[in-house]
Amino acid sequence: MVTIKQVAEEAGVSVATVSRVLNSNGYVHEETRKAVEKAIEKLHYRPNEIARSLYHHTSKLIGLVVPDITNPFFPELARGVEDYLQQEGYHLMIGNSDENVEKEVQYIEAFRQHNVMGVISSTSEETAEWTKLNIPVVLLDRVQNDFPSVYADQEAGGQMAANILLERGSRNITLLRGPIHLRIAQERFLAALHVLGKSDVHFQVMNTSFSLHDASSTAKQLFDQYPNTDGVIAANDIVASAVLREALLRGKNIPEELQIIGYDDIPVCELLYPALSTIHQPAYEMGKEAAKLLMKSLKQSKKINEQMMLPVSFVERETTRKVEKV
Repeated sequence: MVTIKQVAEEAGVSVATVSRVLNSNGYVHEETRKAVEKAIEKLHYRPNEIARSLYHHTSKLIGLVVPDITNPFFPELARGVEDYLQQEGYHLMIGNSDENVEKEVQYIEAFRQHNVMGVISSTSEETAEWTKLNIPVVLLDRVQNDFPSVYADQEAGGQMAANILLERGSRNITLLRGPIHLRIAQERFLAALHVLGKSDVHFQVMNTSFSLHDASSTAKQLFDQYPNTDGVIAANDIVASAVLREALLRGKNIPEELQIIGYDDIPVCELLYPALSTIHQPAYEMGKEAAKLLMKSLKQSKKINEQMMLPVSFVERETTRKVEKV
């Protein structure tokens, strides 16, 4: 690795002069500046960003915390964030909280120690700890009125899922309710509940998490308690995949006997057999828009409080019946 001392020797100047050129700090004669820049280019020198951030109390680092890195929805969010930040010359630090407040606090401290310039959070909607950082914070796939947020239209998604099952003939529907503490989960749940409540079908509600760890037990419990279920609105695609597997193990024909709709449209949905019908959330675009919002806050050097809601859509695959064309 090339050092700043080697650059100084190549340019025939002092280390302090190279430092002034790199940091645009203090006067440097134009010819001297050109000599230093030529030496940097020749030696392919790359400054130590951590050291520079400690010196300036700033960095080119952005922190991102997600609740569950094993759920493919969140890496897709992260990819959208990272791609945009790289275009802007920034780098991403990612933390996985496992929906554990203590781990989240530990990452907040790590971000503080690395002088991150901003944070994007897809974890809890309890934001007291983020406020203490005194830097821009954007919520992603989470909503809190005091912070800028980027999220999908959960109400439309819940309504869409319920209406599709009703239109395609399900008459005994199990609605799997996501985490009660998450506003986004409850918005989609309540919207679906409202549609089903106005219909003449029989339906029931089960609580579930979003995690892979709980998905299999949820699916088993569903069919143990409600064996006559002929339609399932899942909390997310992870849960929907477990329901699909359990249904097939119990000999149910999909979608003739049982229709299933997931939520998120993670990449594995189209690889399942039968392929999973689901509500598509534009995860990559959500991540990208959150990064844009954070950059806007940094460039304007002021607090912004924009709320951005992106549309959802239904992706028809093989776990829902086809609509007969008239």
